[in-house]
Amino acid sequence: MKKEISTPNAPEAIGPYSQAIEGNGMIYTSGMIPIHPQTGELVTGSVEEQAKQAFTNLKALLEAAGSSMDKVIKTVVFIRDMEDFAKINEVYETFFTTPYPARSCVEAARLPKDVAVEIEAVALK
Repeated sequence: MKKEISTPNAPEAIGPYSQAIEGNGMIYTSGMIPIHPQTGELVTGSVEEQAKQAFTNLKALLEAAGSSMDKVIKTVVFIRDMEDFAKINEVYETFFTTPYPARSCVEAARLPKDVAVEIEAVALK
């Protein structure tokens, strides 16, 4: 059985998808981009500022699902420019502790709203 997860503390879905889905004790999130959920405004600062907001949104979504960043087992990080990899890693390390989740990082030609980073995760409930 699948259950929709939704919270006002993460950006609303901007299309026909859910913020996250819970199924069989797992949480699957949609990609989180750097939108401030209370204002709906895009965070357009440095890649570090954008990553911090995207991870903050991800954290809020996981907490709404009854999970946490400590329960994340896999992330996928989409970045606009692979030159930002080290900067995003610095932010990543502030949201996760060892053992770190498994991760893929992909440079994407274009992300929603032309942001610098988008992050999705799979976590245990």
